[in-house]
Formats: sequence, structure tokens, C-alpha cells
Amino acid sequence: MRVLHFYKTYLPDSMGGIEQVIFQMSESGARHGVDSTVLTLSNNPAPGVLQIREHQVHQARMDFQLASTGFSYSVFKQFRELAAEADVVNYHFPWPFMDLVHFVSDIKKPSVVSYHSDIIRQRHLLKLYRPLMRRFLDSADRIAVASPNYFHTSDVLKDYHDKTRVITYGLDKSGYPTQDAARTERWRQKLGDKFFLFVGVMRYYKGLHILLEAMQGLNYPVVIVGAGPLEAELHAQARALGLRNLHFLGFLGDEDKVALLELSYAVVFPSHLRSEAFGISLLEGAMYGKPMISSEIGTGTSYINIHNETGLVVPPSNPSAFREAMRTLWENPVLAAQMGEKAQARYQNLFTADEMGRKWAALYEELLEEKALAYA
Repeated sequence: MRVLHFYKTYLPDSMGGIEQVIFQMSESGARHGVDSTVLTLSNNPAPGVLQIREHQVHQARMDFQLASTGFSYSVFKQFRELAAEADVVNYHFPWPFMDLVHFVSDIKKPSVVSYHSDIIRQRHLLKLYRPLMRRFLDSADRIAVASPNYFHTSDVLKDYHDKTRVITYGLDKSGYPTQDAARTERWRQKLGDKFFLFVGVMRYYKGLHILLEAMQGLNYPVVIVGAGPLEAELHAQARALGLRNLHFLGFLGDEDKVALLELSYAVVFPSHLRSEAFGISLLEGAMYGKPMISSEIGTGTSYINIHNETGLVVPPSNPSAFREAMRTLWENPVLAAQMGEKAQARYQNLFTADEMGRKWAALYEELLEEKALAYA
């Protein structure tokens, strides 16, 4: 079974959350009989086909960007050619230009839309885009969303209840670097072995300003791994607040990230807006058996982290509530350890890449069977 994934960015150019999801879908799908190809845009496209482990990647030249949406003239031809060879086309939403490519190409193949997020920030553009978006979602055979939480709180998806399926994102721990005792010990010497950890890009919806405010009056060490648009602003906020036990480590490779996950006491995830549709780094915390603190924003974060079971969930944009949650975990190590164990068990039961691959393969088969019946 051949599946074409279509999204605006992908490996090796970009390694964000959606890119990680497409990678895990492609790799886990291979174990369930799914042959995946990814079509994406690039500022500097490779001259030929890229092979990334078990799947192929085709890059079309990105000619320009408008409102975070990449556009390409050459991708129309590539999409038609690759879609013609595929059994199923898997679109990754949101990307308005993708909708246009879909309709212009007029490919009559079974299609599924991976609905990663509502459009949150660009509300003024949404008014212009909404008619095309509705027509695009209407045309899809299935829509898949990563958590029941997001399904039930999305104003868009409520109109597509019958054809929407929940398939959670999954991670493959065996694909992560193995623990390096020497590397872990180096970090222990630098940071100690009891600290709160945040991993992620410093974007507007990550709520890191809330975490920094929550640290006032506490002396618990907090480690922040990642870089991004708000980096300078957050450093300035930390200085203004006089935070002494805060460690900005910048971007780190997977080997160091794994060492810090292994070493950390708990994972903090203060995202306060629905732009945080799931939380891959939160799931990584669960995978490594860490208790978590997150905010209730009606998305997948509260499907990963269950309040008073795998960690603590607090109201969004509430530094005092986040501070109390940090204090609760810090002062109750037995409770924290129990929550970490339950977090890891929840990952094993619901969020493995293999389980995700199995569910996607079943959905693709369902679409192909429907097509076969339609022609019977």
C-alpha cells in the first residue's frame, strides 16, 4: 500500500513537531505494510530523491512565503506525478497552499487529512481562507485528529464528526539515543540530579513567560532546552525577575536531550494557547517516566498528562497555580515517582509509534476497501 504525505516542511530541513509525527507515521507504517513517500517544499531542494530510513522524500523548490505559508510553482507537477502512483494521499493540515494544490491537481484518490491544529493566530486571514478550507475538508474522505480532547473542543471539527477518527501520535523509544553514562554524569555535575526540565522551541504559545513568573519565590532549579524567536525576551525577563536557579541551555542534540530527560526530576510544559495541539516533548517526558506539569487548554496535552495521575494540570496563564504544582511535586518525591511510573505506563498503552502505525494502516485499508466497493 503506497501513501503520499504532503506538508510544507520536512526533514532534513525542518524538525518540528509535525515533521516528527510524519516521520513516525512513515517509519511505523512500514512495519504494517505501508510504503510512505513525503512531498515537501525546500529553499534548497535536493536534486534527487532523499532516502530517510524506510521512506522517500521529494523536495520542491519553495518560491516564496506569505503569512507562514510556503508557495511553489513546481510542486503542482510533482504532486500530480506522485499522487498518481499512490493508493492514498495523506494531507497534513493546516497549510492553505496545499488546499489549492489539491483542487488544481484534481486527483481522484482516497484522501485523509491529518488535522494537526486549528488556525489560531492568523484570525484575520482565516476569514479569507475559510471558504477554501471548508471545501477542502468537505472533499476529504477522512479526517484524523491526535486526541479526543482536541476533537471535542475544535469549532471546525464539530462539523465533521462522522468522518473524523482519533489516532494519537506515537513515539518509538528505540529510535532515541541510548543512555550514555558519562554524558549523563557530566550533566549531573553541572546541574545536579533534581531539576525541572522544559524542552521545546521558544514560541509565543509555549508559555515560558508564565514558567518564569512561577519561579518567583522558589529556589527549585529549572532547565530550559531550546531556542527560538522569544529567546532574547525570555533572557531579559529572567534578569528582570532576578531568577538565580534558571539554566538556559539553548538548542541541544538528541544525545544531550536524552541525558537530561533521564536525569530530570519532572517535566514542565506551560503552553497556554491552543496552538499547542499535542505536545511531543511532553510525551517524551512520559516516555521517560517523568511526572509532568501542564495547563488545561483543551488539547492533546491533557490527554498525555492526566491530572493527579501522571502529573498535575493547572489553569492556563496562571503562574501562581503553576508555582503550587511545582511545589507539590518537589516536596512529595514519592508522589512524583508514582506519577512518573503511571506516565510511562500510559505511554506504553497509548502512545507507541507501533500502535500509531497499526491504526493508520487500518484507516488506509478502510479507505481502499470503500473505494473497491464503490467500483464493484
